Amino acid sequence: MNSRSFSLRPFAPAGLPPGIKITGSLRRQADTLALTYLLQGRLTEVLLPVPAARPVRRDRLWEETCFEFFLALQDAPQYWEFNLSPAGDWNVFHFTAYRQGLAAEPAFSSLPFEVQKRPEALGLALEVDLARIVTADQTLEVAVAAVIKARDGRISHWALTHPGPRADFHRRDSFILTC
Repeated sequence: MNSRSFSLRPFAPAGLPPGIKITGSLRRQADTLALTYLLQGRLTEVLLPVPAARPVRRDRLWEETCFEFFLALQDAPQYWEFNLSPAGDWNVFHFTAYRQGLAAEPAFSSLPFEVQKRPEALGLALEVDLARIVTADQTLEVAVAAVIKARDGRISHWALTHPGPRADFHRRDSFILTC
């Protein structure tokens, strides 16, 4: 698969930190999924977690600034949620169906990714070994999202699309990329 670029949209633009933009790219090659995010703008308005001395698997990362993506097997109800904190902490959850059967995914004991911070941009790059959860011939549906916490405490939800009346990254009709 060729690399696919994306741009995330905020669920409700009112009250967002000014001038924030989130873009990235997605590429699948056999058993490897490569994903990048680029958060640009006035990062002084964004509350970024302090880098962890030793990144660990951690719950509730979505309560702070966090990058997320969701993978689902095409034509199957199960899916995985990946959470990546700019601090380096991470988590992967498996669901049996829409918001059902939540469990930490045991196939991952670590999820290393790279974070680069500059004054006006924060980049995150990750390569996932998909062979831990799917086979190379299985088509995946993908949703890409982010939670941005402003310095004033307000939280904004960003995704490729927001098909429902509220921000909900788990909706399968928001898994609009395939690989």
